[in-house]
Order: sequence, then C-alpha cells, then structure tokens
Amino acid sequence: MKDWALILGSSSGFGAAISIELSRRGYNIIGVHFDTKSTIENAYKVKEEIEKNGSNALFFNVNAGDEKNRKLVLDEFENKFPNEKIKVLVHSIAFGTLKPFIGESIEDSINQKQLEMTLHLMGNTLVYWTQDIFFRKLFKMPGSRIFAMTSEGSLRVTKFYGAVSAAKAVLESHVRQLALELAPYGITVNAIRAGVTDTPALRKIPGSDKMIELTLNRNPSKRLTTPEDVAKAIAILSSEDLYWMTGNIINVDGGETITGIS
Repeated sequence: MKDWALILGSSSGFGAAISIELSRRGYNIIGVHFDTKSTIENAYKVKEEIEKNGSNALFFNVNAGDEKNRKLVLDEFENKFPNEKIKVLVHSIAFGTLKPFIGESIEDSINQKQLEMTLHLMGNTLVYWTQDIFFRKLFKMPGSRIFAMTSEGSLRVTKFYGAVSAAKAVLESHVRQLALELAPYGITVNAIRAGVTDTPALRKIPGSDKMIELTLNRNPSKRLTTPEDVAKAIAILSSEDLYWMTGNIINVDGGETITGIS
C-alpha cells in the first residue's frame, strides 16, 4: 500500500514540484489548489504527471483556508480510501496581499481584512489542517512528516512584503509549537526556507526582477533555487530515518542565507 502526501498549493511552484517528485518516489497525492480558468490548466498538468508516475491523484480546486473545504477534502479521502493514512503534509500556500502598511494614502495601505487574510492563509491554516488530520486519526503514527514552506521574508522585509513577512514568521512559530506537541506521537514538523525561486508567486512581488538580479550575485552557488531543489529535499526529509529531526527551519538555498545581503 502506497503512502499518501497532502499538498496545500499543489498546482504551481513548490507545491507542484513536490507533488510530482513525491509521486515519482511512490506516494499517492492529495492536491489542494485554488485556480481560476486562466490557471486551472496547471493543475491538470500536475495531476496528469502524477498519474503517469503510477500514483493516485485526488485533486480539489478549493480555498484551503475554508473550514468547509477542509472537511470536504478529508471526507472524500476517507470515503474513497478507507483505512489509508497521510504520511506527509506540505503547506505551500502562496496567496497574500502585497501592499505597504503605510502607503501614499489610507487607500494605498493594507487594510485589516487583507492583513488578516494573509496571516490566515499563509500562516494559521497549517494549524487547522494539522488539527483536522490528527483528530480524524489520518496521520501515520509514528512516522508522519509535516513541512511548511517559509522564506527569508520571515527575517527581512521590503516595502510591499510586510503581510507576507508576518505570515512567514507566524508559520515558523507554528512549526515549533506543533513540533513540541506532536513529538510524543512520532510526527515531525519542520519548515523549509527556500532561496529566491522564480515562481508565479515571486513574479507578483513588485521589484521581483531586481530581487532575482541581486540573488544571482549573492548566492554562492551562482543560480536561483528551483522548485525541484526543494522537492528533492522534502522527499529525502520524509525518510523514516529522520524521525529525530523536528522543529527546525531548514535552508534549501545553495548557501544563499549565509551570505547576508551584499
């Protein structure tokens, strides 16, 4: 019986690469994504690639931040695959508001709804998905692995990145707390801090071209991180042998973080 991985944000960027890489290594995939008509083709391609690898792909085009949708996804998984467990949970949601806290006017500044939405989707949903899977007894215990995608934005800020920076800091705090509370059950929780990666999410950030240019000069490996770099790391970190590794923020960036900003 194959293990299952549940990927939040499965249709592009890190989530897509992780879904495909884990399917290559024998995992079935539950993919949760939120796409419009203009981007839904990405999800179809990822699902097709997973199935080509001989794995099941159970995909849902829903808002992962909605409690009813969490229930929908997990109900369908339990109904279609009774007695099977989730070995890996990956939080790779990249959907937030990119506005300054103090803009030219109040209208140009982030508002409460936008800030709280960003913190909820990119930070707090890790806790809610973990809770629902745990209390339904769907985790493989011991042995499950939980990963959250963070970034150097948890440490550094730019004008338009304040809400996302806050969400990444929240996410890392949640990783530590969940690692503490889930350790007795043999479930590990770690955050992956990827280097700057040319993804659709990055391209939405104002000044992303300059960020890419600076990173190419700064990274000692002389290239950007790729989604596949991160996917391979998560595949290895999901090993049964890494049961003693939890509560960490793991840099997967070719040495980018250690260089500082130059």
